[in-house]
Amino acid sequence: MSRSDPATSRGIDKRPLFSLAWLPAPLRGVIALVLLLTNTLFWCVLLFGLAIPRLLLPWPAARRRLDPVLNGMATCWIAGNKAWMRLTQPTRWDVEGDESDEGYSTRSWYLVVCNHQSWVDIFVLQYVLNRRIPMLKFFLKQELLYVPIMGLAWWALDFPFMRRHSEEVLRRNPQKRQEDLDAARRACAKFALAPTSVMNFVEGTRFTPAKHAAAGGRWTHLLPPKAGGLAMAAAVLGERFEALVDATIVYPYGAPSFWDFLCGRVPRIVVRIQRQEIPADCRRSDGAMDSPFRKRVHRWLLSLWDQKDRQIEALLAGGAGPLAAAPGQTVPAADRPA
Repeated sequence: MSRSDPATSRGIDKRPLFSLAWLPAPLRGVIALVLLLTNTLFWCVLLFGLAIPRLLLPWPAARRRLDPVLNGMATCWIAGNKAWMRLTQPTRWDVEGDESDEGYSTRSWYLVVCNHQSWVDIFVLQYVLNRRIPMLKFFLKQELLYVPIMGLAWWALDFPFMRRHSEEVLRRNPQKRQEDLDAARRACAKFALAPTSVMNFVEGTRFTPAKHAAAGGRWTHLLPPKAGGLAMAAAVLGERFEALVDATIVYPYGAPSFWDFLCGRVPRIVVRIQRQEIPADCRRSDGAMDSPFRKRVHRWLLSLWDQKDRQIEALLAGGAGPLAAAPGQTVPAADRPA
């Protein structure tokens, strides 16, 4: 399925009747930031009000009733973000792939992977997938729990917080690795109570040329993937997952900063979505993470990464480059990322 017009590639979306895309980029950025904060505060107040009784009623039966309501609030927050993005940004969305709504359901479980270049990636995925699959749940660094407002919101929504120990720390304290696995196992067990899309940026960090040079690997546009989080999700929820949703994001003008994104200085965003079957030998439901299972998941992931790297190369070489503007569209120099 292919969807492409100057405003967005999604055929169901059209340019809003009223747009602020004509304003200077810095002013658009300020307006977008105010709208983001207002939208966030409104939904977080409601979210925290419902999270308290869920904390006091930790039984599975109560969670099965409350979790869908909490997730629904988060879905409305994402919809609000999409509204201000369409209002303030002239970005051209180029989205293609196996994306017919008939192929997905908000009542199923999905495993989602994507390449990672910027904080903007999260907003891009939410923009494309919101209300088509269950809300994305990310594995987050433990330090993000202390981010004002959002840290509590992520906690209320059961986002899994992970301590990212360095290899040196793990060598000195091998038990730390087991602590990480136990935390991931507990988080995935909660996901079994309500349909969830378990999202994993398997590279573990954002792609930069310096990190790419230091990491090596056989990929031109990607960092080596890590199978730990993916394997844990597949070990606990493997039998529940409907499919893997493989997302690829390309920024033809380069990965933007979050401020560039707010200002609408992202002329084009390319997204490719592929639905893939999860191999039978990469599914289980007992939570066991033995070495053979982990290696099977890692081999599968390496194959996915080979395909994704070739896909990114083809997109950049075949029309997703910065000179490939939409018909009749020009990108003002002031609106291009620095």
